[in-house]
Formats: sequence, structure tokens, C-alpha cells
Amino acid sequence: MSIPRLLVVDDDPEIRSMLTQFFHQNGFIALPAATEREVQAHLKSGRIDLILLDVMLGDENGVDICARLRREQDVPIIFVSALSADHQRMAGYEVGADDYIAKPFNPQLLLARVRAVMQRARRTPSLAYRRRIRTFRFGGWVYDGKRDEVHAPDGYQVSLSQRETALLKVLLANPHIPLTRDEIAAALDVTGTGDKPEAQGRAIDVLVGRLRSKIETNPKDPQMLRTARGVGYVFACEVTVEQEA
Repeated sequence: MSIPRLLVVDDDPEIRSMLTQFFHQNGFIALPAATEREVQAHLKSGRIDLILLDVMLGDENGVDICARLRREQDVPIIFVSALSADHQRMAGYEVGADDYIAKPFNPQLLLARVRAVMQRARRTPSLAYRRRIRTFRFGGWVYDGKRDEVHAPDGYQVSLSQRETALLKVLLANPHIPLTRDEIAAALDVTGTGDKPEAQGRAIDVLVGRLRSKIETNPKDPQMLRTARGVGYVFACEVTVEQEA
């Protein structure tokens, strides 16, 4: 499985540095951010598994940021704040926070809460491709999430099996991110589209080959669904998303 990627959002550079170093030492990729713009940039550039979000960010408000993120994102969010009154905690939960931790805190307790929230998230349908019905566009292709249809650049509908469609959704949700076979297998298992033993090792390779045969111009020289040597596979294609209103 890949290393979990954590986003630390705080306008205090010392706290950002302390938290990113602490999570690095405990097996995470920890990325710093100080503003909503930086948060959005990280979300667009790569997979984020959890966000630690301060409530007071200079001129910005973490509660408002969380509310805006929840319109499009199901990434787990934990508030870390010196504001600890009950009504302040409730405000955080009401906009969709998964947890709320008051400053000052025990770093080991924070680590335990982060791991607990991430573990819960893995057991719920909060993966990117299950958030809301969407339309994905990639390399001239279109995946219509509402109708569960895939259309080639020439407009013709291409028939995919349920399992091929599930794989495509995983890839569309994680463009340019190398995914291990274990990650793909786990994601397919979460969708409930097949028996667990079928989503392992060689079976993933076979499934990838089937999908390539349907979406690649030359499946023997794939340009979209590429092999990432030493890792697994990567969807090397720009993906745009249209959110269902």
C-alpha cells in the first residue's frame, strides 16, 4: 500500500513545521499549507488522504474552508484549533469535519485520532469516484457517471463490464498518481464489484489489459493506462470533472 498523504493547514510556520516533521517520522507524507488556495493546489496536484485544518488562518476561516471543500470533496478533515468551546466544536462538525482536536494537544493522541479517522474512511464509500455523480473527460473520451456510460472520442458508446468500469473510476479519480496493485485491489473490493481473491496480483494485470483493449488506440503501446515500473499502474492522462448540480 502507498504511504498515506496528509495535508497540514496552519498559518503558523512553526506549527506547520512541527506537525509535518512529526508525521514524517511516523510514516506519513506530510505536506504544508497556509491558505485555502494552497489547499486547493495540493488537492488538484495529487492524492490527499486526510486534512488537518486549523480554524483560524489569518484572514481566512477554517470552518468556511471546510464547508466549501465538502461541496466537492469527501477527504477526511480534522480540525485542530485553540477554539474549544462546545459551540465552536459543533460548528466544525456541522460543516462536515470528521473530528475536532483542541490545542494544545498530545502529539501521540493526535496521531491516534488521525489513524482512527483514516481507518474509518477506508471502510466507508468516501473514495473520490463515489462522492457524487460526475462526468469525467479524458483524452477525448467521456465517462457519464449518471448513466454509467463510456463514450469514445468519435461519440460511440464503448461497452465495459462492471469490473472494467470500476477500474476506470479508480483511475479517473487518481490521474497521474502511480497506484500499486494492492491499492487497486483494495479500491475494487470497496466498490463491491467482485470477490476479493479476483482482485489480486495477476487478476489486476488481466483487468488492466482488458480495459486497455477498449480505451487505448494501441493496447500494446498504451498512452493513457501506463505501467509504472516498480509500482503498478498510472493513468497518464489529463482528467477534467464536471460536478452534478
